[in-house]
Amino acid sequence: MRNGPASGRTLAAPSEALRATGARVTVRGRLMTAVVALTAAAMTVAGITGLALQLRATDARIDESLTRAVSALRTSQAEGETQPDGTRVPWTSVRSLLRDAVEARVPAEHEGMLSVVDGTFHLRPADETRAIRLDTDEELLAWLAALTPDDPLADTPRTVRTSVTEYRLVVVPVLLAADPAATGAFVVATDRTAQTAGVWRIFLTYSVVGLVALAVTSLVAWFVVGRMLRPVRVLRDTVRRVTGSDLSERITVTGKDDLADLAASVNSMLQRLERAFGSQRELLDDVGHELRTPLTIVRGHLELLDPADESDVRATQSLALDELDRMQRLVDDLVTLATVDRPDFVRRAPVDVGRLTDDVLEKARGLGERRFVVVARADVVADVDAQRVTQAWLQLLANAVRFSARGSTVRLGSEVADGRLLVWVRDEGPGVPPEEEARIFERFHRGQADRVQHGAGLGLPIVAAIAAAHGGRVYVEHPPPGAGPGVGFVLDLPAVGLVDGGSESLELVEPHR
Repeated sequence: MRNGPASGRTLAAPSEALRATGARVTVRGRLMTAVVALTAAAMTVAGITGLALQLRATDARIDESLTRAVSALRTSQAEGETQPDGTRVPWTSVRSLLRDAVEARVPAEHEGMLSVVDGTFHLRPADETRAIRLDTDEELLAWLAALTPDDPLADTPRTVRTSVTEYRLVVVPVLLAADPAATGAFVVATDRTAQTAGVWRIFLTYSVVGLVALAVTSLVAWFVVGRMLRPVRVLRDTVRRVTGSDLSERITVTGKDDLADLAASVNSMLQRLERAFGSQRELLDDVGHELRTPLTIVRGHLELLDPADESDVRATQSLALDELDRMQRLVDDLVTLATVDRPDFVRRAPVDVGRLTDDVLEKARGLGERRFVVVARADVVADVDAQRVTQAWLQLLANAVRFSARGSTVRLGSEVADGRLLVWVRDEGPGVPPEEEARIFERFHRGQADRVQHGAGLGLPIVAAIAAAHGGRVYVEHPPPGAGPGVGFVLDLPAVGLVDGGSESLELVEPHR
């Protein structure tokens, strides 16, 4: 049998454990790390690239100078020795040719030269303040002595390192047919370490300045990033203050950047949540109140029921069924209102509005003993949800029946005006008091007459929801002065996909029942 974790103990999620220990990485820190790392990488690449280019340019200048030295010696060897009378004769002595080469070249800064005969030091220039003494470097002399006349790198610049310094040099073999016994070499060398020292000093200066600049950049970026992320911190603090009982917190929106858009979006979300939670609390309170009343009535009558009294049983049964029917209607209306935000609450399709008007008139027969009259019929085809429009229209007709006297006239009609599809109902009831007109479309609000008849107060909100789902509205229309009592309700819908076949004014009368 496997042993499970101890009872009552739970493993904390990684994020919760991280928050518990206080070890968290902020967005500001991550952005700072990225900025500093990218800046440092860019400065390093730039510095190393500049250093490599400068070292290459320095080596190119050194090699160019060494190549000129080789060219000068070979030219002198080819032209011959200059005589006192100005004529030139072929060289007859290796030593003489090397002496002439050493005397003819003026050493550049950090440059030195010497001649070697038969593997030993022969000559060097007179002391120059800018020249270097090659003959004092024993390791270099030993390396030169080991060279053979058939060296494959003869006349080619190369790099030689000794314990003294690093040289960039060229060794020019000197052989004469007139002096076969002597083997010479002309050596020109540049102290590469000294030549590149200036480049390395510049790179060191660049590194120091770069580090200072990186520190200043990091400091400035810290404050800049902090200022940029201030809306995010405000958003975080606001979200932390938001609770299920208080959704009134809002974020101050400044600027027109992405963070401002984010703050505005969060404010909009909080506003929607506040409305949703408010509606939910109001709905729960009202539903609790509405359901409590019939339950109390049924319970009270059942407690007082005399099982031996048949008439009392029948009366209690009738009352209980009536209250249950009212509860069923309330639940159905709540289900309808709960689905208004779904995308498929309204399913548009081309509908013949004229035929729809006739169908609604036919269905209105069972609503009550009223004289139903179709005053106008729109002979058009529009994209609406026929079932939802019928539901709203019949609800308006049911309200007209509820608030009008038996045998009175209830008028209905449909028409197109200013690109809008209007369907309406007018009754001859007492009308809507001005003080209640603004609230009759609120959930569970009931006028005085409706309270007497135990209405749930969800009929007109359902009509308003259907109108809003179509992109329209419903409003109250009062009769003109002197036209008598009554009130009209107009369902104002956008005429989407309207195919106008005209409209007609008529009076179709449902016979008085």
